[in-house]
Amino acid sequence: MVSLPNVSFSVEMHNNNQQQQQDLEDSGRTERAKWLINSPEPPYLWQELVSGIRKNVFPHRGNHSLGAMSFFQALFPILSWGKTYNASKLKDDFMAGLTLASLSIPQSIGYANIAKLDPQYGLYTSVVPPLIYALMGSSREIAIGPVAVVSMLLSSIVPNVVDPVVDPSGYRKFVFTVTFFAGTFQAIFGLFRLGFLVDFFSHAAIVGFMAGAAIVIGLQQLKGLFGLNHFTTKTDVVSVLGSVLKSVPHEWHPLNFSLGCLFLVFLLVARSIGRRNKKLFWLPAIAPLLSVILSTLIVYLTKADEHGVKIIKHLKGGLNPSSLHQLQLNGPHVAQAAKIGLISAVVALTEAIAVGRSFASIKGYHLDGNKEMMAMGFMNVAGSFTSCYVATGSFSRTAANFSAGCQTAVSNIVMAITVVVALELFTKLLYYTPISILASIILSALPGLIDINEAYYIWKVDKLDFLACLGAFFGVLFVSVEIGLLAAVTISFAKIVLNSIRPSVEQLGRLPRTDTFCEVNQYPMAIESETPGLLTFGINSGLLCFANANCIRERIMRLVTEEGGTKETEKDTGQILILDMSNVMNIDTSGIFALEELHNNLVSLGIKLAMVNLRWQVIHKLKVAKVVEKIGIEWIFLTVGEAVDACLASKLV
Repeated sequence: MVSLPNVSFSVEMHNNNQQQQQDLEDSGRTERAKWLINSPEPPYLWQELVSGIRKNVFPHRGNHSLGAMSFFQALFPILSWGKTYNASKLKDDFMAGLTLASLSIPQSIGYANIAKLDPQYGLYTSVVPPLIYALMGSSREIAIGPVAVVSMLLSSIVPNVVDPVVDPSGYRKFVFTVTFFAGTFQAIFGLFRLGFLVDFFSHAAIVGFMAGAAIVIGLQQLKGLFGLNHFTTKTDVVSVLGSVLKSVPHEWHPLNFSLGCLFLVFLLVARSIGRRNKKLFWLPAIAPLLSVILSTLIVYLTKADEHGVKIIKHLKGGLNPSSLHQLQLNGPHVAQAAKIGLISAVVALTEAIAVGRSFASIKGYHLDGNKEMMAMGFMNVAGSFTSCYVATGSFSRTAANFSAGCQTAVSNIVMAITVVVALELFTKLLYYTPISILASIILSALPGLIDINEAYYIWKVDKLDFLACLGAFFGVLFVSVEIGLLAAVTISFAKIVLNSIRPSVEQLGRLPRTDTFCEVNQYPMAIESETPGLLTFGINSGLLCFANANCIRERIMRLVTEEGGTKETEKDTGQILILDMSNVMNIDTSGIFALEELHNNLVSLGIKLAMVNLRWQVIHKLKVAKVVEKIGIEWIFLTVGEAVDACLASKLV
């Protein structure tokens, strides 16, 4: 009996300690909630754009000692890596540049033919753009010049505005104007950090588009291979095959076809040998130039041009002439030139950045997409002034450059100088070059654009992505390039919209022996709250907006009704809904209105709403809209665990 006061004193001390500990935990939760609520205002959109431009142009702006040098090093990366350039790297780049030129010269002539331009314009495009890119680009391996896909894109769209047969001069001027607009758009994309526009063409869409374009380009080469005079101007497979079947019985020349096929087999064998034996990487790179030289000699010595073999004939030599006066910036077709320029800019950037990043990852360095866009833009604007059409990075030539051991972009400079020498000295020697050889060279480069393994991988991983791949492929193949691109973008957007308007709302549970809450459906071992009246849900959407706000609100109310019916709640206890907003990066006025409506609906049912981990933009907009005041500051938490503990500790449920 004497010890009773001591026992009661011990119990009281224990209760006091528990209360103090609880007060400390509540104080800590309140302080952490204030961190969330009192976060500074996020930057506005225009501030982010200006900040992006400053980072692009002045990457070391905070360090005043660097001054103008930082600006020039950002604009011209060659000033940075040029400090460590040495004779060993020059030797590697020189050999790689010569190898690159041996592949570039015949391909450039062939691609100009695809673009429906005279052969010299392909060579011009392999001079000025590579030189500009070497100064401004950040990729060490990428090879700049004309490419098959962009050439085919121009030849399929531009003739709808200016007919190259009726008005070849007007067609050429329009192509230069398109090139100017393409370069301008590319530079703007880089300057304002608008690289996301290029991402509208998803990886799956690019795979399908490239494969479809490769087949279309290959079918168009049948004109040169058979030596046909009459051929369709359309690019879809039905029209091309129909034109071939109609013309071949009357116009084809067996000698022309035999010569083309002979060298096509040679090129494919050389390509196969180069792939199997890495030491013979130079063989597939030099094989196109060898084909041109040997076929030209054969035609010259045998006078095969007199027996049906089609030849290039005149190829204008000399340095790039100025085309500044040929740009049609105030003509009747300016809007169409800008539209085609935008399409060409995006397609060219997509191919170049994909190629550049793939080889940069092999070498283990980062490729800045925005700087690449600026470099591509400036080189194409400069190209439009010097008789070039749209240039970009070529996969086949970049692979050859990489295999040849290039160290820096100096290999592009060596290649450009070699092309200049060829323009000055050797163009007359190409008079007897068979057109069928150019067709063979292009055909031999096309298999690299068709990636069946990647298409199968896309099918296994994501069926909707594969649908975008098929849309681009069949659109290009059976309709036109524009329809193929439109189909790919439309399907990709439809996928985004579908995921946005039908986001999931999942019930959360605590993982055993942790304070981590996650989705019960994904982690069956997660323990749902067994406390009557306590519900925990998470929103799986990056954006709470007009497209999905009502859907999310309705799903939450349906889950509340279902869960509320399964959990028995005492009459004298309330109910609390803990809503995890961790995945919601932003919100618009429709989303805010939906949250207010959700709160009102829950209040009418006697349920309190607690929100967890509101992101920067979200908490700012909810404070401005005074939604935080309506819900109550005490119902805002940093983590789900803290929200659950606070509800249990306060005995609100």
